[in-house]
Amino acid sequence: MSNLSHHRDELEKYEFMMGPARGRLAVTLDMLTDALILIGQHGVYCTSQRNPSKPALDLQTVLGEINGAKELIQSVMQELERQREAENSRK
Repeated sequence: MSNLSHHRDELEKYEFMMGPARGRLAVTLDMLTDALILIGQHGVYCTSQRNPSKPALDLQTVLGEINGAKELIQSVMQELERQREAENSRK
């Protein structure tokens, strides 16, 4: 069973509201946000030995990469929105 089957209802809802591409990106953002939450919770127990107020270095790297992926997805969604608005203004 595909991991996406767990998100089928959410995919259908967002694709209907935003269109296929933006809807899928929105669900992807939600999935990444859920991953960030889980890693953040894990980071409470796996702290850096050098600086106990921060998560372990591997968790910091994962958090940074997921945040970067979210920013990239958000920029794609904004670009798709600009393209849609430009097409609508031409009509």
